Amino acid sequence: MPTFDDIEAAAARIEGRVRPVTVAPAGPGDSPLWFALEFLQFTGTFKARGAQNFLRAAGELPAAGVTIASGGNAGLACAWSAREAGVPATVFLPESAPPVKIRRLRDLGADVRLIGPEYKQALAACQEFAADTGALFSHAYDHPLIAAGAGTLMREIQQRVPDLDTVVVAVGGGGLFTGTAVAAQHFGIRTVAVEPVGCRSLNAALEAGRPVQVSVDSIAADSLGAPNVSEMALAAAQHPDVVSVLVADEAIRAARRQLWDEHRIAVENGAATALAALRDTGSGAAYRPAEGERVCVILCGANTDPSDLV
Repeated sequence: MPTFDDIEAAAARIEGRVRPVTVAPAGPGDSPLWFALEFLQFTGTFKARGAQNFLRAAGELPAAGVTIASGGNAGLACAWSAREAGVPATVFLPESAPPVKIRRLRDLGADVRLIGPEYKQALAACQEFAADTGALFSHAYDHPLIAAGAGTLMREIQQRVPDLDTVVVAVGGGGLFTGTAVAAQHFGIRTVAVEPVGCRSLNAALEAGRPVQVSVDSIAADSLGAPNVSEMALAAAQHPDVVSVLVADEAIRAARRQLWDEHRIAVENGAATALAALRDTGSGAAYRPAEGERVCVILCGANTDPSDLV
């Protein structure tokens, strides 16, 4: 479980290697809603933070480089960080990975290997490759250095909106959520953890009191489709200042469309999942802020094909 001191150390380690986040009001005037535009990060997602922290903390890297199993975004960040460090990257993806992410990985010089229909098959192949070659194994989300790197985002958000009450974040395996929640708790900020109904690994873990396997079936599965959440994420979510909510795919589609139609922001479905929690679907919103509550929604990634937005 990373601490806030680990997040501070990560911030020092990756300073100048990642883009500082832009936090913008969602509306004119003194809007109580803010967007953290982390999709502007290198490689298009927050994952660059954890990848840089992990590699920079590793010291001398093996000649075989680094390897990772990913739905796409963590692989992109790992490949980019490896290129920056001058070592090769071998990235294992499920065969269902979006073509836009596969193309970008190859553009970054990664050796891309498509294995099996689900993430778990790609992960097993990646672990075998690391054992056989000596490549440094990087987990997509379940590592304290990855989570601490992700937590630097919340640290920057608080610096830009010091009177923030609540941060809203989408959850997959839990790396971004863990870092965000640890930093938010340090500042006394509530964290709303948002998952698709069809990818509810954190919500199910909270119900069971332990990480459990869940089915993965959502339009946001390419970035949020972890079959189980990390122990770190569960521990962070058990804090009283964390709220876990679920949203339907229809709400995610509508939120993504709203971001484009009203703000000209093109994000992937995983990023739109966070905003979907605030949308009134007719039976109410998954999370309804109190009057005057200052809320920041993390828009965490934009590795998507925007052609269906126009």
